[in-house]
Amino acid sequence: MQISYSFIIPVYNRPQEVKELLESFVALDFKKEFEIVIVEDGSTETSKEVVTQFSKKLSISYFFKPNSGPGDSRNYGMEHAKGNYFIILDSDCILPPHYLKTVDTFLHENYFHCFGGADAAHKSFTALQKAINYTMTSFLTTGGIRGNIKSVNKFEPRSFNMGISKQAFLKTGGYSKIHPGEDPDLSQRILKTGFDTTFLPEAYVYHKRRISWSKFYLQVKKFGLVRPILNKWHPDAAKITFWFPTLFVLFVLFSVLLSILITPWFLLPILLYLILIFIDSSLKNRSAYIGILTLRAVFVQFFGYGIAFLKSNFLINILKKDPQEQFPFLFFK
Repeated sequence: MQISYSFIIPVYNRPQEVKELLESFVALDFKKEFEIVIVEDGSTETSKEVVTQFSKKLSISYFFKPNSGPGDSRNYGMEHAKGNYFIILDSDCILPPHYLKTVDTFLHENYFHCFGGADAAHKSFTALQKAINYTMTSFLTTGGIRGNIKSVNKFEPRSFNMGISKQAFLKTGGYSKIHPGEDPDLSQRILKTGFDTTFLPEAYVYHKRRISWSKFYLQVKKFGLVRPILNKWHPDAAKITFWFPTLFVLFVLFSVLLSILITPWFLLPILLYLILIFIDSSLKNRSAYIGILTLRAVFVQFFGYGIAFLKSNFLINILKKDPQEQFPFLFFK
């Protein structure tokens, strides 16, 4: 079939990010035409001038709308796009030159109505960005599902790097009002319509993540809060692995307690795990400093997600609270 691509990019007050992303579009090793749809989500600092700078080099459709969240903005972009296959990106991503050629080759050989790409760190990223990227993508911390495992069916793509056919969008209605969590929710609804999803490790993007320690903690905390809600909506998608961060938190606390009451040897398993992560991160990032930052990132990620996941499970599944009433900040009206 003939595939025409439209990139859907919601943006909120990030003109510099849009400039870097558009520069990476110019450098793509792909000769066919494609469309870029930028949806300004009620920004006070718009990207209009940046878009104008690239209008002669790229086919860009630019829209401005009131703020309604990233999911609704992506839906808006897909509704107004000209292509029949949409690729969703976050504005804080940079594309490697081979990205679209990799996607196009795969889809012409193995057509899927939905795919998710990998998440990588660019050499220009800060030490903190590289450390957080490691914790979010490493096999030792997340099982590698966002970073480097081979293509799998029934994968839950993330909307910083996600492809969806126009047919699947029309059949599902696109993203829901929850955030974060709108992307795995959409993935599950796509699967329920009878379409398959897949993971393309070679179709990676450099995901900058405008991040600090406090922002990272808030992000993973929200991930932990939203996962039990998604499990309630899509019980078939619930996995025991979602409990691993909570179990890590409990294991650390009990190990510290037993090391105080009985013997410090109870800390040995944790120390060995941290040493393994430090060595692996240091080698992959070629920096012992990033290895040290990674250790902090592991605790921020596991404790932020794990405690929030436990709290959300208790409120939603034990006390039977309404998710939207309990966590209104996770939903857009």
